[in-house]
Amino acid sequence: MMASKESESLAPGGGGLAFWVVGFILLIAMPLLNVLPPEDSWLHLSDFSLNRFGKFLAFAILALGLDLIWGYTGILSLGQGVFFGLGAYCMGMHMMLTIGKESVYGSDLPDFMVWNQVKELPFFWKPFYSFPAAVIGAILVPMLFALVFGFFAFRSRIKGVYFAIITQALALAAWLVFNRNDTNLGGTNGLTDFKQLIGYRLSDPGTQRVLYIVTVLCLGGAYLLCRWIIRSRAGRVLVAVRDSEQRVTFSGYTPANYKLFVFVVAAALAGLAGMLYAPQVGIITPAQIGVLPSLEMVIWVAVGGRASLAGAVLGAVSVNYGRSILTNYFPELWPFILGGLFVVVVLLFPDGLIGIMRKMKERMRMGKAAAASEGKR
Repeated sequence: MMASKESESLAPGGGGLAFWVVGFILLIAMPLLNVLPPEDSWLHLSDFSLNRFGKFLAFAILALGLDLIWGYTGILSLGQGVFFGLGAYCMGMHMMLTIGKESVYGSDLPDFMVWNQVKELPFFWKPFYSFPAAVIGAILVPMLFALVFGFFAFRSRIKGVYFAIITQALALAAWLVFNRNDTNLGGTNGLTDFKQLIGYRLSDPGTQRVLYIVTVLCLGGAYLLCRWIIRSRAGRVLVAVRDSEQRVTFSGYTPANYKLFVFVVAAALAGLAGMLYAPQVGIITPAQIGVLPSLEMVIWVAVGGRASLAGAVLGAVSVNYGRSILTNYFPELWPFILGGLFVVVVLLFPDGLIGIMRKMKERMRMGKAAAASEGKR
């Protein structure tokens, strides 16, 4: 596939100059611009801008997982927001427990539990006193949830539009559950007012800078993991499942096992993204779990280009950057802009931004070749 070749070319070992250039910009150049004196206004990158871009990169990790299951395997999941939210809530629960006596009410319980007259910390909160447990839980909980859900869905041979609908229903059900106060997860307000992480104040620009760097490193690791999967034998089977699942079955493979594998991997990446998102943004609510956020995630991948890892990253960053700009001027029009963008991409640019770049590159190559042949005459 052209798209997969394009994505592989951005990684080490595949002619990956672009991989290293982008990595240098994200990991070295941007943090250095952030620490420059504000007097150098034309070069200085504000704390707000660096923090905002860190959030976009966390979304890009989620988009990589979604591209694995949708772009490479042909499974449209409209419930990735659930796995993202589970990861974010796991880290958010840990940060809420570290507030302790700093809370408004001076209680060891989170403030919303004091409001709801909860007398004792629920049992499922207690493991999250530990930071390692929170990190492991942010990845393991979405994986286990995806494993159970995917096992029954794929074994029942649910696929195509039916799988999309059932995952959309999953997102709606999760949104309803997390909105309830009796779940002791903050209800509609979610978890917020985080103050510190492993002893470092989240309000400190240095802490946010470290979180940004960790997000960049995790994005690079997630990219290489996805690239390794799609270049492996399992990755070739995933593409075959997308193109003709029946032929894969006739070849002696069990498509359900491969679907379950990639679904769980995508859930782990979504949980990782949520874990990195929560401390950088400072809040996680059911609004990030429901149907609409999950639909937006699909649009990121479509805009960037399906079956292209580079496209998934580009789509997540560009759409969210556009959202942050446009909602300042036209907040009420953003849903219509997003919907129109999706329609335009599907009808006119089915390969997304990566496809446009690839066509431009091909035309330039053909133009040079034509000019060279003309010069020889």
